[in-house]
Amino acid sequence: MTDLLSNDIDDFPHGDASQARLLAHVEQCLRKARRHYPNLPAPGVWCDLRGRSAGQAHYGRGGLRFNMTLYGDQPDAFLTEVVPHEMAHWVVHHVYPGRVRPHGVQWQQVMIRIFDRAPSVTHRFDTSRASPAPYRYLCGCRSHYFTRRRYNNERRGSRYRCRHCGETLRLEGITVDQNPGRLVEQ
Repeated sequence: MTDLLSNDIDDFPHGDASQARLLAHVEQCLRKARRHYPNLPAPGVWCDLRGRSAGQAHYGRGGLRFNMTLYGDQPDAFLTEVVPHEMAHWVVHHVYPGRVRPHGVQWQQVMIRIFDRAPSVTHRFDTSRASPAPYRYLCGCRSHYFTRRRYNNERRGSRYRCRHCGETLRLEGITVDQNPGRLVEQ
């Protein structure tokens, strides 16, 4: 777990993808949230998330997790979209008792009212470097790329169908070049 820094977000240059800048932005979002909810606890922050998810509010661990690969690719967009998104989950979890929908009305209101952001549920980052999928499968209409986990599931008997044409996907091959995780078309 990393403690939040007291650095001002403006101390970092535009495009900086340092962990310190990320933590400063989390702290800035926490200050905004505490203007409305003074007793809101500070989240722990971990930079250990992998795969296609940019961020995650992890209540069991007591904090927020971030994907440093995606952050490094587009740091400014990450800070303005992902950090407020995850902090809004943190706020909703601590302010609204009981079960609420993850991107429900309460979360949307927090995004708009506290963080002055459109309540967007998904990000638009390129996840190819963060989530390499070197196993190429084919159907009748296109190629599909599987991660190792999905490939192993398929090898153990799970069957996957294309959402567009409905055909069962079949393994074409493994396509990786000298750059780990980068796909090469066959």
